[in-house]
Amino acid sequence: MDIGFTIWLFAISIGASALGGMLGMASGIFIVPILIVFGHVNIHVAIGASIVSVIACSCGGAAPFLRARLTNIRLAVVLETATTLGALCGVLLAGIIPVSALFLLFAAILLLSARQMLARRSDPTDTSASVHSGSWTAKLRLDSSYPDRALGRDVAYRVQRVPMGMALMYGAGLVSALLGIGSGVLKIPAMDTALRLPIKVSSATSNFMIGVTAAASAGAYFVRGDIVSAIAGPVALGSVVGAVLGARILMRVSNEKLRVFFVAILVLLAVQMLLQAFGINPFGASA
Repeated sequence: MDIGFTIWLFAISIGASALGGMLGMASGIFIVPILIVFGHVNIHVAIGASIVSVIACSCGGAAPFLRARLTNIRLAVVLETATTLGALCGVLLAGIIPVSALFLLFAAILLLSARQMLARRSDPTDTSASVHSGSWTAKLRLDSSYPDRALGRDVAYRVQRVPMGMALMYGAGLVSALLGIGSGVLKIPAMDTALRLPIKVSSATSNFMIGVTAAASAGAYFVRGDIVSAIAGPVALGSVVGAVLGARILMRVSNEKLRVFFVAILVLLAVQMLLQAFGINPFGASA
């Protein structure tokens, strides 16, 4: 393979994974269209490379997020059970529901999530006095705290409405499996809206979860021959570098700016889903 193309793969993976790692989203949602449109890579090979990228992005960002005490591992394990169940149901329903209807549903969910996240512009700095943990939260010991560099102190938070959060996680896994996309774009609004987590905690916890979900499906892509080492290799290396960079940016940027940036990404993705629902492929690729 041409060395220039390899360097290009490495470079675009750094950028996509830095953005994905900072937002707690699967970097594949950026890498797949870039590989198809600009790299002229087959869509199945691009998706296989994105799966590897998601795993690398999650692993690369895990260490900085864990050291910074941003990831709520207990909560991630609880929520991942619902997401995995939803993904399994989505696989069984694939092909039954019209794709155009799915794109419309997904666009509506994204726009609603953007509206909810924009309405909740600020994260709680101390909820201990006004909110009491529910039975699920208390029994599973999900409440925690994280150090906020912008505020210069630790911020305690309480995990609220766990059953609603798990229901939304099930939906995120279901929709992601039906559309073949990463569920991080839906997990963060779910954690933000239902569980009332600080945006940085949502992003870090989502980053931890997407790696587990992607690893579960990587074997199937490998058996089908969709993971090409010449493409997936540079993408994986760039994703690790990008994930570390994204983690560093997340820990320095303010919650307010991160929330607004994430809302903008949600709106752009919603527009893309609406175009595809009406048969307009913005990337001009075919499966």
